[in-house]
Amino acid sequence: MRERHASQSTRRAQEFQAFVAGAAGRLLHTATLLTAEPPDDNPRARRLLTHALAHTYACWDQLRGEDPYDRARRHLAIRFAHSAWHQYGGLLDRGAPHPGATLGRLAPQERLVLVLRLFEGVGEEQIAALLGLPLDRVRALGHRAMTTLLHPPRGSAAAPVAAKAAPS
Repeated sequence: MRERHASQSTRRAQEFQAFVAGAAGRLLHTATLLTAEPPDDNPRARRLLTHALAHTYACWDQLRGEDPYDRARRHLAIRFAHSAWHQYGGLLDRGAPHPGATLGRLAPQERLVLVLRLFEGVGEEQIAALLGLPLDRVRALGHRAMTTLLHPPRGSAAAPVAAKAAPS
């Protein structure tokens, strides 16, 4: 009996390791886009990934045909949404997005909808169900995010250079 249990545990660990080897890079990239951190300095993204993978491993035996990547991505998105709510609400200090990041100009919900929709290819209906938002709200967030990225607000105009007066 013990040998069978040990064999199942070994098989489970090997399956999970294979999953992580194939999916962790993309999930980390997704998390990095969500947090708008630079790819070489992304502690919040790595924390999100760690939690998502730990949750997926804990549920590994209950997946029963469910895509583990989808499960990990859902957990990553939900955890980001909750942490962003706390950050926006001021309950937890999680740090601001990287100032040079293009996606850093977006509000967290806009960033989440945009990344799930465009980078991960998740449908608007699925995003609405995942986040518990009305479909119209998800569409509005996606539209606002695209508008912000395609038409960024103009910065202040450069101050005109004063012409030097010619000596008389």
